[in-house]
Amino acid sequence: MAGQKPTRAAFASHEDYIAAQPAGVQPLLEAIREAVEREVPDAVRCLSYGVPSYRIDRVFFHVGAFKNHIGIYPPVEGGAELNRKLAPYRGPNGNLAFPLSEPLPIELVAEVARTLAAEHGRKSPGKPATRSSSRSSPR
Repeated sequence: MAGQKPTRAAFASHEDYIAAQPAGVQPLLEAIREAVEREVPDAVRCLSYGVPSYRIDRVFFHVGAFKNHIGIYPPVEGGAELNRKLAPYRGPNGNLAFPLSEPLPIELVAEVARTLAAEHGRKSPGKPATRSSSRSSPR
């Protein structure tokens, strides 16, 4: 109907999300999953905002496949060297977009995962615990 927002497909797992993507994108998402789990072994898989995500105390990494790119969220701060390497992939809000027309820099993605885990993965002291559901959703 006119005026309605399109609905997101509901996925039960990372595997379901990856299987629903085009064949050429699936190995890229699997490589990202392997890199995150290698670099942040205490990360727990979850789905948040309808995409594969990872959490430690809280969600720190989201990855989504789009028509022309793979997006990684939220924006990563990192140091000057990391920011220099990420500059070609940053969007206007600081999120990362890795074009499907270019080779995926998987080691850079791994560095982003480590950095996001350090920046966002753990609760800040004095803040209440976040929801630990394996299926977070936006409010």
